[in-house]
Order: sequence, then C-alpha cells, then structure tokens
Amino acid sequence: MLRVWLDTVAGLVAELARDELADITRLSAAIEVLTKRIGERSRQVAPALLTLPGCGELTAAKLVGEAAGVARFKSEAAFARHSGVAPIPVWSGNTAGRVRLTRSGNRQLNAALHRIAVTQIRLDGLGRTYYRTRLAAGDSSAEALRCLKRRIARTVFGHLHTDHQTRNNPCQLAAA
Repeated sequence: MLRVWLDTVAGLVAELARDELADITRLSAAIEVLTKRIGERSRQVAPALLTLPGCGELTAAKLVGEAAGVARFKSEAAFARHSGVAPIPVWSGNTAGRVRLTRSGNRQLNAALHRIAVTQIRLDGLGRTYYRTRLAAGDSSAEALRCLKRRIARTVFGHLHTDHQTRNNPCQLAAA
C-alpha cells in the first residue's frame, strides 16, 4: 500500500522513500530466508534444546554458536560462569551469603539465557513458579531473575550436552 501511495507522489523525498522501501522489502525477504535456514539447522543440531520452554530456533542457534562446543566446559558451573550467570560473592564482615550479578562472561550467551528467562516468567510453568517463589522468599526482582537464569543455564548445559552426545554417538541399531 505504501509503495502504491509513493508512486503517486512526485519529488526527491518520495523517490528516496521508494528506494528505502525497496531496500526494506529486499532485506526483509533475505531475513526470512535466513531465519528459515537457521531454524532448519537448529532443529537438526539442537533438538533437545528446542524442547526447553522459551527457547526458540534463533535462541537455540545463538546458544549453540556462542557456546562453541559444549564439550569444552568441564561442568555446568563452568558453563554458567562463561555465560555470566554464576553468582559472585560480595561480602565482608557480617554480610556473609550476599552475591551479585557478574558483568563478565559472554554477553551474547547471557542475553540468550535472559530471553529464555523472561519468556518463562511470562509463561505459566516452572520458570514463573520458581521466580515467584524467589520473590516470596524476599529476593529482589533482579536477584530472582539472576537465580532463574542460573537455573536455566544448568538446564541448557544439559540439553547442549545431550545434543552433543547424540550428534557424536548416534544410536546404533541392534543386530538381530
């Protein structure tokens, strides 16, 4: 509709707007094609990860790509530390037990975990229940979110590990 309307308008501004609209249309089509390709590849590489509520195909692709091989992490705690969701102790004197968010780690991986956490809080399920339980226990919303992201990192590591094992050791059919 915008293209039809712009065709009726004369002048330099309308010409520039038509060019911009053509670029937007072309780029949107390219994005759609790439999104489909990434989705297909995600379903092949990370089927277990896609079962996690709140984890879509693009987020799964981001997690797989940013993890750069789950086998390089010795434990889920190392994965959480690399993701920037592991708790950092910040106490001195009589304030033992306090932790804070870390600003280190892979920010892209952290952002993917954040998207899953926010989606799980919005959905009716275990993520929302856990988040509300932490809030009821007296945690701030940021602290409850950090705890949920840490919990999700544990689950994501398990799913990535399962997908890695499945890719490297496909099931052999038993000989009859």
